Amino acid sequence: MTALLTLEDLSIRLATPRGPRTVVHRVDLEVEAGQIYGIAGESGSGKTLTMLSLLGLLPRGGVASGSARFDGREVLGSGADASARRALRGRDLAMVFQDPMTSLHPMLTVGKQMTEHARRHLKLSKKDAEARAVQMLADVRIPDGEAALHAYPHEFSGGMRQRIAIAIALMCEPRVLIADEPTTALDVTVQAGILRLLDRLRREKGMSVVMITHDLGVMSSIAERMSVMYAGRVIESGDAADVLKRPGHPYTRALLGALPHPGAGAQTELRSIPGIPASPLDPPPGCAFHPRCPLAVDSCRVDVPALIADGDHAVACPVTMTEKEAVA
Repeated sequence: MTALLTLEDLSIRLATPRGPRTVVHRVDLEVEAGQIYGIAGESGSGKTLTMLSLLGLLPRGGVASGSARFDGREVLGSGADASARRALRGRDLAMVFQDPMTSLHPMLTVGKQMTEHARRHLKLSKKDAEARAVQMLADVRIPDGEAALHAYPHEFSGGMRQRIAIAIALMCEPRVLIADEPTTALDVTVQAGILRLLDRLRREKGMSVVMITHDLGVMSSIAERMSVMYAGRVIESGDAADVLKRPGHPYTRALLGALPHPGAGAQTELRSIPGIPASPLDPPPGCAFHPRCPLAVDSCRVDVPALIADGDHAVACPVTMTEKEAVA
């Protein structure tokens, strides 16, 4: 299939108290039409920044370089048109932001937040935009949509707010929906409902979904392809089922090892990844994960490993699978 969204050599520099620092390094990925693509990693790994760069929403002083193409049109590199990106943002490329408790404006009604961008992009009248908003609320299972339009965000629970945020993003029927940690801070029952909702809407509307998460349990339930990021670099990518079944990078294995296991007893201590995540202001030389890695060799402390593909599965680690299995 032809990729709908393609990133090539995407890097991001941010202004910091210590001067400009590159915090995302040469990211490549392809998202096909109708596909759910997962991006996993700890907080600060660059997942959200990578996607925000496509929308022109980087922090002040942030600069993105490389190439990002949406349906063959350049939206980031040389030849990109700022007005075309503004037309794309919210229309064909939409985003559900991370925290449903803060991403909605507390002083604006749900109806105002749902219809403003739809009226601009789709040239709808107020009446038609509100009718569309009621239908979108019904699609995400919000009861009594007409009443919900006149309510404020604080009148809804966290799970309902997340559904409203998804409805806002879907108002213009985007072709790609970026979902940034859409289940964070929600209880497991609500999480499952949000994931089912995204999968159903993806199938019904034929849109692609980029799922940003630190939770590989969430990833395993919904993603078809995935990339794992650490310290601003993609360190593993491939078919999601294959990556989660045969993780090749020690960091991916550590993330999986940190998941709670259903068969474990109540007193079983959860496993954690030792050390602290690499700082983008002062990253270690070589592989950024090497200070926390039980398999690090001398070259890891000097050289940044390249992504090496084995079929459809790419891993940035010089340690052989035999050595990894021996340690495991």
